[in-house]
Amino acid sequence: MAYEIPVTQARAELAELINRVVYGGERVVVTRHGKPLVALVSAADLERLENDEAAAEEQVISSVSSIGSSVSAPGERRRFGIAAEHRGHREPGS
Repeated sequence: MAYEIPVTQARAELAELINRVVYGGERVVVTRHGKPLVALVSAADLERLENDEAAAEEQVISSVSSIGSSVSAPGERRRFGIAAEHRGHREPGS
């Protein structure tokens, strides 16, 4: 769990907060009006978050690529390729 501190107090205690993060392994959430504003995390935590994010992006790209490269049955693309064709506005019941 992260240590929460109002932004006004964080300004006055920035050096101490940095020490808590770097040497104490804590995460600090700075709040404004009781709502999270920013977080102080160690450089190692940030690197881990960025690596996890990059891995997730690669997984999504890989999944989308494999869907796009799937083989269609003969004629399937021609039959279903016009599904998004605009047919104009039709009144209900006409």
